[in-house]
Amino acid sequence: MNRASVPADLRAGTMRLRTGPPPPIAPVFGGRPLSRSAPVDGHGQAHAWLRAIVSRIGELMFGSSREISWRFSPRPCSVGKARHLARSQLSEWGVDSQSGITELLVSELVTNALCHAHGTIRLTLSLQDGLLRCEVEDSDSALPSVYQAGEDEDRGRGLHLIDLLSCCWGSIRTATGKVVWFELPVHAHPEI
Repeated sequence: MNRASVPADLRAGTMRLRTGPPPPIAPVFGGRPLSRSAPVDGHGQAHAWLRAIVSRIGELMFGSSREISWRFSPRPCSVGKARHLARSQLSEWGVDSQSGITELLVSELVTNALCHAHGTIRLTLSLQDGLLRCEVEDSDSALPSVYQAGEDEDRGRGLHLIDLLSCCWGSIRTATGKVVWFELPVHAHPEI
């Protein structure tokens, strides 16, 4: 790719990477904001900014990545709706090999959001390069921690499941709460 064919916003973003840390507000790249949720801490913001710019470069060069979000009211029926929508979306994308695990882990994160936060919950699924990322955003800024549940307790094992079944997971504070996420490797069905 020669310099003349590189979009101006891509050149500006690359120059920004060379000259210092990202600006304190969510930057715009390619006419769109880079991040949906601005992290509170500086390290998380730099990581999110870099991940977003790499994703945007991939979109410009190879076409759009797959991403979809839904908002749910803070009601128990939202857990089942989130599971159903996740399963349906994976099927639509042709990557339903991990739908059972995805449904279980989405259930855990949405249930945690219902128990610990008040307000709307957002589930985002994204698929890029054989990796499914599921994010649940809520209004509680307290980051989750793994709880050591006793034998007789009927709760407190959700993050253990996420840690055991996903390839990686984490959480990050946002301006309005937090996002808890996990990733799973997925494989598309071969075209017939």
